[in-house]
Amino acid sequence: MKRLIGGILAFVLWLLVTWSLVWQDVLVGLVFSVLVGLLAGNLLPPQPVKLISPRRWFWMLVYLPYFLYYCVKANLDVAYRVLHPEMPIRPGIVKVKTGLKSDLGKTFLANSITLTPGTLTVDIVDQVFYVHWIYITGEDPEEHTRIIISKFEPLLRKIFE
Repeated sequence: MKRLIGGILAFVLWLLVTWSLVWQDVLVGLVFSVLVGLLAGNLLPPQPVKLISPRRWFWMLVYLPYFLYYCVKANLDVAYRVLHPEMPIRPGIVKVKTGLKSDLGKTFLANSITLTPGTLTVDIVDQVFYVHWIYITGEDPEEHTRIIISKFEPLLRKIFE
């Protein structure tokens, strides 16, 4: 089942990337998608059927502009800190906790944190993330979790949990 779903996902991705319905393109995409499904289908998560749920794809489409907004906002914040004469930074590593259970969800959260300028996920231990942050505000771990994790976690829970 995983191999079949892997092949279908590879074929859909092929169609989206080539954006062509010429029979030669479709045939090449079909052949390579079958090969990808056979060779790499076992690399999919334990329940690959979840990946084709329209509800999850909807929330992923909602998440992309949401993430881009926070990414641009963080870029402007880092640019301000770099260009400011006194360079207001207070870097350090903070410990934040997530409620996400799936490895794929935690991976997406870690990548979202890392791709947002000013933060970098250093390590993940169970439900705890260690994040290098350009400007630590306060000493409260719950406050750090609220600032760093809570903006991404609710949408990622709808996609991956």
